[in-house]
Amino acid sequence: MVVTTQTEGRNNIDNMTQTTTRRVLLCFCSLTAVLSYAVAQEEDVGNNSCSSTSLMFKQFSTLLMEAARCAENITSQWNDSQTAVVINSLQTLTVLLQKHKKAACQEFEPKQCPAAVAQSKGGLVCVTVNKRRYCKPRCNEGYDFAFLRNSRLYEECSADTRFKWTTQYIGGNKLAVCNKSSRPIAGAKTAYFPKNQDCLTTKSYNDLEAKVIDEFISELKDIEGTKEYGCLVCG
Repeated sequence: MVVTTQTEGRNNIDNMTQTTTRRVLLCFCSLTAVLSYAVAQEEDVGNNSCSSTSLMFKQFSTLLMEAARCAENITSQWNDSQTAVVINSLQTLTVLLQKHKKAACQEFEPKQCPAAVAQSKGGLVCVTVNKRRYCKPRCNEGYDFAFLRNSRLYEECSADTRFKWTTQYIGGNKLAVCNKSSRPIAGAKTAYFPKNQDCLTTKSYNDLEAKVIDEFISELKDIEGTKEYGCLVCG
């Protein structure tokens, strides 16, 4: 029979506390390092000729996913100052990523067309055919269009439109707005991302993104010409 003394019990508790603390610090430092790494890369792009973009992304994304995974269990143990540091770093990272995201799909023909603005609760899938740019708004699950779009799958920008987007909104490059809604009734069935697969999730997987683009291409089958420069941009 093994008897645990009071001193041994306290030692066990202390060891558990130290282990938990080390895990908290490790996860916290990992998350902070990842966020600092992103900012440093933004400021130092091109300074290291030996760096590999694909390698940097793999390291960064792996560290970020690991930090997010463990942080879910230990954030309650952070003090207010630590929480503020992480939130501040996340906000900085979000600004940098949003800037890069807005540049998506901007270099495609016809280049005279301004970048269409993707709705914040969805995205735009775009394809060019015969120097005409077509973009189809899609809403995330749980959101619906402000205007009826059942027979209006996409908008166009071309020489015929004086390189301006056709849109239900007056002026600007906003093609649609997705409002919170329990029932998707304003748009066609293919104008919504599936449940648990919003625009960013779709964009994160090449096969899912390709499926959305191919679906849009099939909807443009009556428009003759080569379909090219397909892309998906999220709001």
